[in-house]
Amino acid sequence: MEKSSSKGLHITLWIVQVLLGAMFIMAGGMKSFQPIPELAKMLPWAAAVPSALVRFIGLSELLGGLGLLLPSLLRIKPQLTPLAASGLALVQVLAAFFHVSRGETSVIGTNFVLLLLAVFIAWGRTKKVPIYPKIA
Repeated sequence: MEKSSSKGLHITLWIVQVLLGAMFIMAGGMKSFQPIPELAKMLPWAAAVPSALVRFIGLSELLGGLGLLLPSLLRIKPQLTPLAASGLALVQVLAAFFHVSRGETSVIGTNFVLLLLAVFIAWGRTKKVPIYPKIA
């Protein structure tokens, strides 16, 4: 890959990482800390499953969002970023199956877009434009 297209991909990956990371940090924070009755007003499924599952999903999303950003930003173990992206992709696959099982097919498109963005980050940061650890 030539240098200018590599730089463009690097910038694009950073934009996607920041946007996706912020979205998962926000969504995960809500699911982790907001009272279930309040959360259920926005996400009706939250009242239909055990609260421990809602909190687990929230914590997974929160940590995954942080994993998209912090290792690469700090250049400390940046190989964790594609792993976080892969984990969030798996979360989206499971979320899609969950929503289908509840007949909530209108949200599958969102799951699919988030899945593609997470896979893009995992691919880009593994194969095309990895971020290397800082040298101590």
